[in-house]
Amino acid sequence: MAYILNIETATKNCSVSLGKDERVIDVMEYAGESYSHAEKLHVFIERILSQNSLRPSDLKAVAVSMGPGSYTGLRIGVSAAKGLAYSLDIPLIAVSTLETLARKVNNANGYIVPVIDARRMEVYSAVFDSQYRLLRDVQADLLENNPFEKYLNEKPVIFVGDAVPKMKNVLKHKNAIFSDIRYPSAKQMHNIAYQKFIKKDFENTAYFEPFYLKDFIVTTKIRR
Repeated sequence: MAYILNIETATKNCSVSLGKDERVIDVMEYAGESYSHAEKLHVFIERILSQNSLRPSDLKAVAVSMGPGSYTGLRIGVSAAKGLAYSLDIPLIAVSTLETLARKVNNANGYIVPVIDARRMEVYSAVFDSQYRLLRDVQADLLENNPFEKYLNEKPVIFVGDAVPKMKNVLKHKNAIFSDIRYPSAKQMHNIAYQKFIKKDFENTAYFEPFYLKDFIVTTKIRR
């Protein structure tokens, strides 16, 4: 019997799920207009264990969303996951944020493209087939360059994620389908995490870092 705690904080959705072997048995999450992960994440972790009559020592692994996504959100989630993995001496599992997001929709006849807002006219994206197999790796795309034209010309494409609203204004194609789903959830993380657990596909807890995709730049206001 393997209990796995899954943590997803790459977007505005602060999400925690608890899985038992193949099944998700509980989920707690909150998506607000502002990031509230620092206040909610540890509360969610404590509560989800308590209401399932479990102690941290009952966990066999902890999984965390690896990005891309919010720099601050990823740091908070990864720090919590690494702390648990290290203190409990259990494996750390990393799960692609975009694959988790892709698994929130189905497209039996075409492609799935999860898109996370990367400011201005740029998005973080990847391309999956109907079985969630990765066809094009994660990258930062400029919408003005028509990065998905090849796939749209072949089959229907479902776009899912918080970048969808701005994409609707610039992407006009008969094969484009826009999902109303905005954020990934730890619920969809568990199947990916469990398969990695079975294969012993673990991260080095001490050295693991989130996949930011782009460098984080701190800007300061010039005083005059």
